Amino acid sequence: MKKQVITILGLLILINASAQDITLPEPQKTGGMPLMEALSKRSTTREFSSDEIDNQTLSNLLWAAWGYNRPDKRTAPSANNKQELDLYVAKESGAYLYDARNNKLIQIHKEDVRKDMGKQDFVGTAPINIVFVAKNKGDYSPVNAGFISQNIYLYCASVDLGTVVRGYFDAETVSKALKLDDIQIPILTQTVGKKK
Repeated sequence: MKKQVITILGLLILINASAQDITLPEPQKTGGMPLMEALSKRSTTREFSSDEIDNQTLSNLLWAAWGYNRPDKRTAPSANNKQELDLYVAKESGAYLYDARNNKLIQIHKEDVRKDMGKQDFVGTAPINIVFVAKNKGDYSPVNAGFISQNIYLYCASVDLGTVVRGYFDAETVSKALKLDDIQIPILTQTVGKKK
């Protein structure tokens, strides 16, 4: 009995240790390109390098998208301040949930599910796919996702990254790949990476 308990404890520790959450560096909230210049450079691309995005850039990107810029408010508006959207990130190293409060990526699993995030070929090789997921989709969830998406576009323009927002994905495939539950609904996806 004692041996079984030790074995079970060992397995639990091993399972816990295998999770590879990513604590992101503090986002850089100053500097950058002037807004009017970023707007003039805002564009869509569908050709991405497979080069990884470094953690500082990823931290800046996710904070710009949907981080906290005040104690209880975000960088993008949310109708009735519902803040019903979560951002999931699919990378080669696995699938993650963005914890904006702690500036951390919480690993869901270690599988590379980027190809499941959309139907275009580039989706499976671009370094980052962001999925906007609503908890109990409300009337304004697509609008709120649009605000976040535009923040991503402007950030990408300011640092010369490529991005494309996508509605062409299979919600059931995305939900399964990200291990979403029944009340979570993928609303929109967005690919980010260095331009080819």
